[in-house]
Amino acid sequence: MSQSSSAMRSPGGPATSGWEGWLQRYFRFHEMGSDARTEIMAGLTTFVVMSYIIFVNPSILNLPDGSGLPIQAVTTSTCLVAGIMTILMGVVSNKAYAIAPGLGLNAIVAFTLVLGEGLTFPEAMGVIVAEGILITILVLVGVRRYVMDLIPLELKKGISVGIGLFILFIGLVNGGLVRVGAGTPLEIGELRGAPVLTTAVGLVLTIAFIARGWRAAILLGIVGTTVFAIILRELFDIGGFVGTQASFPDKFIDTPDFSLIGDFSFNFFSEMGVMAAVLTILAIMMADFFDTMGTLVGVGSQAGYLNDKGELPDAQKPLLVDSLAAIAGGAASSSSATTYIESASGVANGGRSGLVAVTTGILFLLAMPFAPLVAIVPTQATAPALIIVGWMMMSVLSEREEVTSDGRIVRARGIDFADLEVGLPVLAAMVMMPLTYNITNGIGAGFLVWTLVKIFRGKIREIHPVMYVISVAFVIYFLRSYLGVDA
Repeated sequence: MSQSSSAMRSPGGPATSGWEGWLQRYFRFHEMGSDARTEIMAGLTTFVVMSYIIFVNPSILNLPDGSGLPIQAVTTSTCLVAGIMTILMGVVSNKAYAIAPGLGLNAIVAFTLVLGEGLTFPEAMGVIVAEGILITILVLVGVRRYVMDLIPLELKKGISVGIGLFILFIGLVNGGLVRVGAGTPLEIGELRGAPVLTTAVGLVLTIAFIARGWRAAILLGIVGTTVFAIILRELFDIGGFVGTQASFPDKFIDTPDFSLIGDFSFNFFSEMGVMAAVLTILAIMMADFFDTMGTLVGVGSQAGYLNDKGELPDAQKPLLVDSLAAIAGGAASSSSATTYIESASGVANGGRSGLVAVTTGILFLLAMPFAPLVAIVPTQATAPALIIVGWMMMSVLSEREEVTSDGRIVRARGIDFADLEVGLPVLAAMVMMPLTYNITNGIGAGFLVWTLVKIFRGKIREIHPVMYVISVAFVIYFLRSYLGVDA
């Protein structure tokens, strides 16, 4: 064997040459039992499965009436952040994790911070940047396990389910299936007209695709529903859609719009008041933090990244990139970016190394010029996606295997709602989020009820001192208008 061919042989795989040899030397996928073609195809799979966010994120941040951020600019920011941060994840961690603006976190920006708190979008994105900075600091100082242990497991589940119900509720409202009632807070929507019909068709299509086990079910549902809406508007001249939605685009590609890059502000402190601002940042951070940890461990288990103790070795690298992605998402006005559980789709197709993430990231960057196609997707076409993703997030209520913060794999029960100490705090967190359109309200209600029940049952020693501090802070948050601490 010649010296050159020997140099191309990986200790864990066959000899390679050319571009594959260069990729193997960096990503070492042969040592993981894979090859370049498998890694690239796995990256393509991950992109297809999670690319629905390219359509859903602009729809949410544009707001239902179209008065929010411009779709083309949000599309550019979404693809840019997802592309750069996913590539960075692959290069730094050499793992098959993909990143994009988080579904649920974007709803917090649009409906909680902008429509609920009255912030401008730059101020709302400033909240996200601040949350990203805080979570980055926590990662750098190595207190992530401490934070995970501090919050009761039941409340973590309640937060996740609450966000899922929040997303589902937004989908029902955006799709016209639920509306403000006449004499009641809510009632079923007026089930007639092209927009509501579009939502119904979209739900049927998406459920059918999921039932058939199609990997890109949500994306295909959005595309199929958009085609149906275009037929209604263009061929049958049925109106009811906003602006350019459900219409043929004047052009299919356009120059990316980078106008939202850097458009964030920290004026939210003066607008919300310091106490409310800090608690909102903490609430968003907790939702982001727990979601990321669960995703890293869940996908890592499937990919074989975990050691014999169920721990993710060198977790600092993916956690750091994920936290920086939150900052990047706020700075680019795409909302907080986070690691996607859909990364598991590429892993299921054999992907193992960071080349999967790099491939996915490149495809996100290549999608930037296609913003005109995103602009034609009606709100009713993304509503079914929100409903389905909301349902998926409720899976934590089921009995399943979970990985604890110390790396142990346990068989976790679902929520025992008959137990006052468990069921009532979780219910408070779950219900308050969708009904008040505010994640902070839900988390605060869950913390307060949990602390009160523990006190009333004489279990004061089971309450960590920090939980007392957080509970008192949330009392001040809820009563801030009476206590005069808004400014």
